[in-house]
Amino acid sequence: MLQDLENNFSELERKISTLQKNYKNLTENLAELSFEHEELKKKYDEERRRNQVLAEEQKNIKLYSAISGNPEHNRLMKNHINRLVKEIDFCIAQLQNSGL
Repeated sequence: MLQDLENNFSELERKISTLQKNYKNLTENLAELSFEHEELKKKYDEERRRNQVLAEEQKNIKLYSAISGNPEHNRLMKNHINRLVKEIDFCIAQLQNSGL
């Protein structure tokens, strides 16, 4: 009976040791993955900003092309002018409503 208890205790010690090693490995893995996640978030944010800049540049290039008389961008130019006119009208309406 005493031998069985000693065996059980030894088995429990072995299992606890294994669990501690696994916990340490998982903790280290979590730290590595957290660092990698932060790095990927930074890269994602940089790429998103870069994408926004490129989209704005593309929009400006099309607008400049339309201004320069490129016939395939005439519709773009008309839409842009219409959008600007609507914004101006909206601003005027706000100024009138505010009493200025």
